[in-house]
Amino acid sequence: MKHLLLILTTFVLMSATITGDKKMPSAELKTLEGKSVNIQDYLGKGKPVVVSFWATWCSPCKKELDAINDVYPDWVEEYGVELIAITIDNARGMAKVPGMVGSKGWEYTVLSDSKQTLQQALNFQTIPQTFLVDGEGNIVYTHNGYNPGDEYELEDKIAALVKK
Repeated sequence: MKHLLLILTTFVLMSATITGDKKMPSAELKTLEGKSVNIQDYLGKGKPVVVSFWATWCSPCKKELDAINDVYPDWVEEYGVELIAITIDNARGMAKVPGMVGSKGWEYTVLSDSKQTLQQALNFQTIPQTFLVDGEGNIVYTHNGYNPGDEYELEDKIAALVKK
């Protein structure tokens, strides 16, 4: 029983951590139109940015982005936050992305990391993986997986960051 508790505690601590002032690494991504952009083009502009990694085949990812979509307009208005949804779909999966984004009504900036360059630089394997980046480009919070209500925990982290 002690071992199970230790494992569960370790998992919880690993799934939602404050990372300190680690800079978001530079990486080339693609827009849905195929244009090359760098993630750094979206960071360090004095406002918080949520970076969420997802894929079309990942049900928890879609649930998380749908849940955030319900509160996102309030977040934009209240905190000035931007959400960048980065798909890790391969070339075949990428064909589904624009239609899915449109049908779900996601107003996020959607980018592609099909070569998983940024994912590898950030050293994570499971999605959804969400990062909160401060106005200077530092990763201040990260969370993986999705449970209903996680969007409110993320909002608390955004609110605390904005009030600093």
